[in-house]
Amino acid sequence: MKSFYVLLFPLLLIFQTGFGQAKNGLPDSTLKTTPAPSARQLKEVVINGKRLQLRQKEESLNVITIGSDFIQRNLSGSLMKTLERLPGIKTIGIGSGQSKPLIRGLGFNRVVVIDKGVKHEGQQWGADHGLEIDQFAAAEIELIKGAASFMYGSDAIGGAIDIKPANVPPKNALGGSIDLIGKSNNNLYGSSINVFGRKEDWFFDSRITYQNYGDYSVPTDTVFVYDYAVRLHNRNLRNTAGQETGLHLNTGYVKEGFRSVFYLSNIYSKSGFFANAHGLEPRRVNTEMHDASARDVQMPNQQVNHFKLINRSNYQAKGHKLEMELGYQRNFRQEFSQYVNHGYMPPVYPDYLSISPELEREFDKRVYSMNLRDMINVGNHQLTTGFNSEYQDNAINGWTFLVPSFKQASAGVFVYDKYKINEQVLLHGALRYDYGQIRMFKYTDWFDSELTAGETIISEKLIRANDLNRSFNSLVWSAGINYNVHNFLLKANIGKSFRMPIAKELGANGVNYHYFSYEKGDATLSPEQSYQLDLSLGWNEDRWSVLISPFYNYFPNYIYLNPTANHDFYYGAGNQIFQYAQSKVLRYGGEFQLKYKVTENLSTELLGEYLFAKQVSGDKKGYTLPFSPPASALANLTWSPESESFFKHSYFSIDYRITAKQNNIVPPEKKTPGYGLINIQAGTKFGLCRQQLTLSLQAQNLLNTKYLNHTSFYRLIELPEAGRNIIMSLKVPFNIPLNKQKKRNQ
Repeated sequence: MKSFYVLLFPLLLIFQTGFGQAKNGLPDSTLKTTPAPSARQLKEVVINGKRLQLRQKEESLNVITIGSDFIQRNLSGSLMKTLERLPGIKTIGIGSGQSKPLIRGLGFNRVVVIDKGVKHEGQQWGADHGLEIDQFAAAEIELIKGAASFMYGSDAIGGAIDIKPANVPPKNALGGSIDLIGKSNNNLYGSSINVFGRKEDWFFDSRITYQNYGDYSVPTDTVFVYDYAVRLHNRNLRNTAGQETGLHLNTGYVKEGFRSVFYLSNIYSKSGFFANAHGLEPRRVNTEMHDASARDVQMPNQQVNHFKLINRSNYQAKGHKLEMELGYQRNFRQEFSQYVNHGYMPPVYPDYLSISPELEREFDKRVYSMNLRDMINVGNHQLTTGFNSEYQDNAINGWTFLVPSFKQASAGVFVYDKYKINEQVLLHGALRYDYGQIRMFKYTDWFDSELTAGETIISEKLIRANDLNRSFNSLVWSAGINYNVHNFLLKANIGKSFRMPIAKELGANGVNYHYFSYEKGDATLSPEQSYQLDLSLGWNEDRWSVLISPFYNYFPNYIYLNPTANHDFYYGAGNQIFQYAQSKVLRYGGEFQLKYKVTENLSTELLGEYLFAKQVSGDKKGYTLPFSPPASALANLTWSPESESFFKHSYFSIDYRITAKQNNIVPPEKKTPGYGLINIQAGTKFGLCRQQLTLSLQAQNLLNTKYLNHTSFYRLIELPEAGRNIIMSLKVPFNIPLNKQKKRNQ
């Protein structure tokens, strides 16, 4: 086993996180807390400080941990957009309220999002499908940069985002908070109200969030949609308004050595797609109707409802700690658009069809999940064994076709060992075996197409997808080392990961109206394999610290959507055909972080990131990968007043982000020029009625710079990013200790 450790690689981060007292909210016997009005917040601060330092020393993966203060300070249109300030994290933006994460240039089904211990499952394969996550409900987030399949199974080949709920409230407490938020760019207003309470061993924690926003504005009067000039009314992107509602209820039983908590949530959102860039020719859009109001949501639009029920239980006995998560999710997504015939589709929508002529596409996914873990301490070994399983059932509907309906099952078992040689050296090793099966179902057009058979022209309904049943399995491994001596930190890990092909990659066969392309899957694709090496070198002093995190990644069979020279004529307009294919890919890069405390009140920070990707085989040999973010750097200067002053909890911060041009592209991507942005943040905490309020202010894109984001959903149509945006948020906590109320009654 010792020879295996020498290979160097990551440990199962989720399990250490899952077994930590702070995450579980169990009381620490070494800490003394008082159920004062701010007891809940004080408890989090004290525990987090110690735990984060310990994790930085003991984890071999490249991990960033942020808390609710970071989210409050950097609130953006979505949780993923809020995280974009961190090095190595980018997003595919979809308007002002939707986005999906990229970790070191990898996204979609290559990044796993964990919510309360269970893998979040939506329609993450689509660039236009954002994450159904309420950022106000996130208490702490861990971002794992680099392959993590040995922890989470398939889809974590690029990294993971672990979203954790708030700690359990202290005993005999009743309280909560009210968050208010407003944004100038799209006239957003919203609120999130939290109420929690606990009486001895039982508790509840509830939240309701509502946000409403209008069309967002860009710093230009005209955009060009495939060379057609589109005039913008008041510089607003017509039909990009929307609203979002989130309902949450957490309740459970907490006892020393045992706990069981249920998490219930329902997220609903409705948002429009930029009307001039969705399947219709830009000149055919009814601009008068769309420009009448900046807050209405017309077609095309999407409506998404994500329901989630999770139970997390753990039991601690002598020498063992058992953990279990059970989850049920239903992701119901509908895309609405006016019926427009393509190819041989009838010019007038037939009245005999039961499908609404406005329902372009519908996806109805139900997911059942189960995770089991057992942690055992034997001498200097901390051994964790576990089992994960998941079952998906995804049905489709609508008058267009892109991806077939499917059922998918997967299961994995793992063993992970963390071996402490001494106070300076930790070794990590893990083995995991996964098995998965996907069954896709036949789909036939509802209309006739004309085919040529010799000299005869026949009409028949085309089969777009055939029945398919495939299974996959893989053995992955990892090994890592941590070396900590005085102020020096070294992390190194190496390993193998894998990813199962998804239904879209295997069976897509239709027009993607967002990109004016025709996409085709390949039923013979093999699972992706990935070999990766990660390093972290750090030095910490009282006034400064530096961290360098290089990585290297090799895919022998990376799956990508390859643009071909062919065009589709059955389904209209001669759309270019994109065919899923596989190639060998090299990726390397890294992140850089430097912090320096100039004075007691003035500090500075420098963050940088770089990524290089190259296909070394296949039709696009020599090209990069799609959505490869360019190099960028962020310089920050933060001033905080004297700790003895009235404004001791205040700050003023300015960021300057410079992004290099991206000329290393893969067609049909376009080269993107570089740009520089200035953002400012300011905030303070002040007392009111014995409660401490938090006021935050941001100015994003302060100079109203016109720039293009290479990873944006709308980059292909030369659509610039949002202009200046002033964001103000206010957090108002309230707390009523029940024990004091009881004394008054007596």
